[in-house]
Parts: sequence; structure tokens; C-alpha cells
Amino acid sequence: MSIEHLDKSQLVNLEYSLFKEILRTNRAGAYSSSSIIGCNTRKYHGLLVAPIEQLDNERHVLLSSLDVSIIQRNKVFNLGIHKYQGSHYEPKGHKYIRDYTTFPIPKTSYRVGGVVMSQEVILSEKESQVLLRYTLEEAHSPTTLRLTPFLAFRNIHDLTHENMYANTKYKVEDSGISISLYDGFPPIYMQLNKANDYVPNPDWFRNIEYVKEQNRGYNYSEDLYVPGYFEVEIKKGESIVFAGGTVEAKPGSLKGKFTRELNKRVPRSSLQNNLLNAAQQFIIRNQKETKLIAGYHWYGTRLRDTLVSLPGLTVFQKDKTDFSKILKTAVEQIKKEYLSGNDFIVKDIDAPLWLFWTFEMCIEYCKVDNIWDEFGDVMKDILNRYKETNHEKFRLVDGLIYAKVENIPLTWMDAIVDNKPVTPRYGMPVEVNALWYNAIRFSIELAKQNNETEFVSAWEPFAEQVKNSFNKYYWIEELEYLADCNDGETMDGSIRPNQLIAAALPYSPLSTDQKKSVVDIIKKELVTQKGIRSLSPQDPHYKGVMEGTVAQRDLALHQGTAFPWLVSFFADAYLSLHKQGGVYFIKRILEDYEKELGEHCLGTISEAYNGNPPHTAKGAVSMAWNVAGILRVIKSIEPYSL
Repeated sequence: MSIEHLDKSQLVNLEYSLFKEILRTNRAGAYSSSSIIGCNTRKYHGLLVAPIEQLDNERHVLLSSLDVSIIQRNKVFNLGIHKYQGSHYEPKGHKYIRDYTTFPIPKTSYRVGGVVMSQEVILSEKESQVLLRYTLEEAHSPTTLRLTPFLAFRNIHDLTHENMYANTKYKVEDSGISISLYDGFPPIYMQLNKANDYVPNPDWFRNIEYVKEQNRGYNYSEDLYVPGYFEVEIKKGESIVFAGGTVEAKPGSLKGKFTRELNKRVPRSSLQNNLLNAAQQFIIRNQKETKLIAGYHWYGTRLRDTLVSLPGLTVFQKDKTDFSKILKTAVEQIKKEYLSGNDFIVKDIDAPLWLFWTFEMCIEYCKVDNIWDEFGDVMKDILNRYKETNHEKFRLVDGLIYAKVENIPLTWMDAIVDNKPVTPRYGMPVEVNALWYNAIRFSIELAKQNNETEFVSAWEPFAEQVKNSFNKYYWIEELEYLADCNDGETMDGSIRPNQLIAAALPYSPLSTDQKKSVVDIIKKELVTQKGIRSLSPQDPHYKGVMEGTVAQRDLALHQGTAFPWLVSFFADAYLSLHKQGGVYFIKRILEDYEKELGEHCLGTISEAYNGNPPHTAKGAVSMAWNVAGILRVIKSIEPYSL
């Protein structure tokens, strides 16, 4: 695959290599991320970025980077690289890179004269600790390594600057040191597997810049603290392991630990295996809970994203423990945020309805048959709360959900500019009521299986009303597709992908002919090589490129930008209509994603893509529901490949 190996000609070209990123995570919520040449281009980058529970439970950049220098015959060759003011890169260590590979873990090979050395990076699975292994593969004279740590000790969303409050005192540890710059932070232990010399040389490296933050219109310059450096002799064929983490290491066991961590990794040898690796990055386990984060680098947990992502991220896992734990966490969140108290909180109005779809996927993918026994009560509570709430912000209109909160977006199209939604969608958004109908029908089916005749009798006539109203308020007869929204008086005939969900859900209010018409218009107007556009290019409001200031980007976010997660719903609907005859087209879509794995953040799928070719990646570098969506597409064609 294209992401397995990059050669020197690509890596020395900063216009190419600075915009290729790498991301690795662990189960403890820590991550390591940078550009492929080790030059941090975002404030979110760092060799060790870890959650600090005792501080605020948010992620913090502790070890920003680690410069490695090769010393021979008193000559020092620094292999690091940082961007300073005026597009000045120093010390230009990328010119020594010979090649770079991601298989099975990130590995960079350097050549300095007759010296060939490799650097491999891996995270400890359950601890906030990064391990770097340096192997001297070729050398003709005595060689010393110098390792120089750059420390940040700040929240991922912030930047740090030289100050008098930093505690620059360090403590000598076994084969290393520990240091904590500020109160509330744990110390970072920096140790080697081999006896070494630590040379204190405290200094601030000022005005280090992050080009991607600069391009995005944010603050982009900071100062990093360097306490000193480690020097250690290395012989040809020898490996030196450096550990940097919030836990003290046992130097004598670092080599073995690196090997054990390496052996746990799933080979990134196919589209599916790459995405399975990426899928694991979103699942965070700690002593309190197992949760799913929406994306990297700046997203946390979001209920809608969790419910949409969970089936795809876990569909290929044999052990469904993660699925069960995350699902229960989501249910508890719904109970707390939507079902407690007397007032229905009007926000993200579709989110609780996605729970029913997640249950349906649970049955399909996990072969679980006790959903009603375990979750029937909460399903009933959700349906009743939606049905019985009646006030100016939220009510039913002919059985359909109507919601409007001035200047607040209530669906997944939630961009805001100048305190106003870019796509307000006030009233009755089409996917919300498709999910509403699906939730009702699914609940009725489970109630029938469990002989709850009273529930069935109460809700079946209502389901028919919802179905009839759905067609009345959304189906545009002369155009043969669904309106995106209806405010009770007029239909919004914008061609958007939300109608696709109505055609793809297990219980759809549409006839087969209507589904076909919807899928045809989506295929014609919205399907791209990198996802489903959020608006037709024929629409006067279409914005095919997401660029410029923060406001300009947000104005384009749901006005033409393409989203990969929607491809799974296109595949669901398309294959349900075309069966085996539709597999070829869906496989062609998957081929495009195989190429994408080498384009932005290696081995994963970004948040969004320009609606216009060449569909450049935008937003977060790795998004849970996009990875989940493509894994679901892979799963959807399995029955046709037997």
C-alpha cells in the first residue's frame, strides 16, 4: 500500500512531508503525533500527549519532541527539525532521512556519511509512556547519541511561553531524570535502557511555530523548555530505548517492553487492517469507564458521534466487551441529559433516536437478542418523552418532530458563524423524522416479539400516522426526492444527504420506488471519491472548497463539503436496491479510500473533504464516524463475496 514506505525524494521535500501526519494512540487516552519527518506542525502535536486526570482530565502536551544527534569524531549531526520565524527550519535534520515506513510501526531511517541509524516510535498500551528505539545499523567509528527533550507541559488547546513560574529543577532517576514544570502536573520520567550521561543545559527555545495553526488562522508560536540532554555510546547493531512517560520505567526491562508492545500491533497490511488500527484509537479505557472519542486531535466525546460510530468501530471485533460498555455509557448519558427532570432539554434532537439504530446494528453485528429485556424501558421513555413534550421549542406536528431554538443548530449540521447557524434547518429536519419512524417501528417489532400487546396497540396506529405525514411533508412529487427540512409551511428542496438516511434505515417510511429515486439523486449530485457532499454543486449556496478564515471555513462546512461517514448509509441503501449488481460500484468507492490512507494522516480518514476535486482533506485528521463508516461498507459487501 502507498502508506507503507516513503523514500528520500519525498521526505526531503517539505511541501510534501510537512503535510503528511502520523498519529498513534493507546488505551489510556494518550497519543503521539507529528508530521512524518518529526517537525510538529500543530499545537496538538507531541511525542507524548496525555490526559492529566488530577488536573482537569484533558489531554496535555508533555514531551513535545526529542531531537536525536549523532556524534562522531567530535562532530555533531542533529537530526531534528523545528520551524522558527520567517519560515526558517532548524536544524534541517530531514535532509539526513533515507526512508520512512509505517509497517508495522513508524520507523525513520537516517544516513549521515557512513552512519545508518533507525528510529522507531511506539506507545505503551496502558500507560502514558512513549518508547523510542534507536538502532545503529551501520557505523565505521565510535558513535555517541545525544537525545535532547523539548518540554511543553500545557493543554493541547493552548500555547506556552518562557516564564518565571516554570519549576526547572529535576530529579535524578535510574538511568535518567524526572521533571515537572508546573503544579498539578505529574513528573515526566525520561530514562534510557543503558547507563548514560545527563548534561544539564537549561534553556528556552523561543518562537517555535506551527504552520498548520498559522494556516488555520489561530495563534501558532510558542517557547519550549529544554532542560539538558542525554549522551550514550552506541555500537553497530546495538539498540538504545528511550522512555518518556508519567510512570517511572525500569531501564533493564525497556528493550523487552518495546518488543512486547510491538508484538501486540495489528499489521497494517490492507485497507481493513489499517482502519481496524485506526478504530482502536477512538476507544479509551480507564478504571472508571470505557468511552469513545469523536476524533483527533481536538475532539472529546459526543453522543451522536458515539452512537453512529460504535457499530462500525467494533463490527470486526470478536470480543464485544467494548461495544457493550460504550453502549451502556451512552444510555446513561441519555438518561441523564434527556430523560431526567420534568423538562425536555432541546439539544441535538436526533441523538437519542440514533440509539435505536445502534441497537439494530447490535442485533445484526453482535447477534444479540435481549435488547428489549435490557433496554426496553429506556426505549419507551425516549419515545414517550418525544411524543408528550409540547412547547414552543419542541412539539409534534401531525406526528412529526418539530424543533426550533433561535440561533441554535439542533442537528449534525451544527456550524455557527456570527452566532447564527449556517444551516439552521428549523422545524422538521428530514433525517430526524426518519430516525423517529425507525425508532417507533423497531420498538414495535421488539414489543411484538416479547408479547407486549398494549405497547403495540398504542404505537402501531401512531407509526402509520408518522409514515403518512413523512411522505406528506417531505416527498417532492415533481422532483422525486425528499425535502431536507420543512418548517411547517414550506419545504426546503435543497439536495442534501440527510434524505439518504431515510432511504437507508432498517425501517424506512419510503416505498422501494421512492428509495430508488433518492439514491439516484444522491449518486448523481452528491457522491464523490471521498464522501457524500453536504449540498449539491447545482445549488447557489454550494461551496466546494473549505478554506480561508475560521468563519469562511465554517460557512463552507455543510454547504458542499464531503463526509465519508455518509458513504455507509449510501452503501446500505444502494445494496438493498441493487444487491449483487451494486457491489462493483461500492468496491470502486473503497478503492478510493485505500488511496486516501496515504494522503493526509497516514492510515486513517480525516473529518471532511472539499466537495470539489481533488477533494483535499479538511478538519480533524482522524474522525471516528468516518473510520466506522468505511468499515461498515467493507462489512456490507461481505455477504456478496461468499
